[in-house]
Amino acid sequence: MHVTSYDVPGGAAGIAPMLAGVGPAAEEAGIDALSLMDHFLGLPYLGSHDRPMLEGYTTLGYLAAHTSRADLLLLVTGVTYRHPGVLAKTVATLDVLSGGRAVLGIGAGWYEREHRALGVPFPPLRDRFELLEETLQAVRQMWSEDDGPFQGRHHRLAETVCVPAPLRRVPVLIDGVGERKALRLVARYADACHIFAGGDQGADFVAGKLAVLRRHCEREGTAYDDIRRTILWTGDLDPASPTGFLEAMRQMADVGVEEVHVMAGEAPVDFVRRLGDTVVPALREL
Repeated sequence: MHVTSYDVPGGAAGIAPMLAGVGPAAEEAGIDALSLMDHFLGLPYLGSHDRPMLEGYTTLGYLAAHTSRADLLLLVTGVTYRHPGVLAKTVATLDVLSGGRAVLGIGAGWYEREHRALGVPFPPLRDRFELLEETLQAVRQMWSEDDGPFQGRHHRLAETVCVPAPLRRVPVLIDGVGERKALRLVARYADACHIFAGGDQGADFVAGKLAVLRRHCEREGTAYDDIRRTILWTGDLDPASPTGFLEAMRQMADVGVEEVHVMAGEAPVDFVRRLGDTVVPALREL
């Protein structure tokens, strides 16, 4: 369940009650993971830049207090927004407070306007992928028993101390379909890949990207079957009439997809309850 809108009745005062309702409703419906965006401005393809947006990790902390089972993550953390040491500490804190339910979803970032608006550096894509790889390395060291220095090209940490450590080995999900860089990083560092799917990006598109990932895994010496294959569904989904969606998911399952995140829209509590009635049981069968 991917919450994409904070534009709720009652304005800003209505956001917290909405989220407090989404968490229990999602778990009652059988949802395995709750995800949010990592943005500071509204997104142009969801309306406009001045629509309501919350800081992601603060909001996940709030959801942790209103859930007990679902994994919690951002789809996905922009690598440019947080120093890797601070990011590792933030995710470790979420994991501790949620009882071991944090997932680190991360990607190279893309929304130039909000970088410029808030004064966050927005380097070229090549540099952002370098930052992404360094961040993955630094975060893993922060969560290990090695509390010594980390020396990278972009980041230097004198001490990689993170106490308390996460309660579990935090899964890392990397977003992206670039065949030379993003999927290589998945094979090298990640526990899960994440692919936008829907519309023209159907099962054949996803199958092609997973085939590239498999080849990267062979080169990296990584077990392909150990990487969870996830998608964010951007196509239509009407819980009252889910036949087309379920057929698309059958095709996704046939090519190896194991987990689908669906977007909640502007009435997420009602939406997730209807998912629990009609969609989640059918997905379990797939």
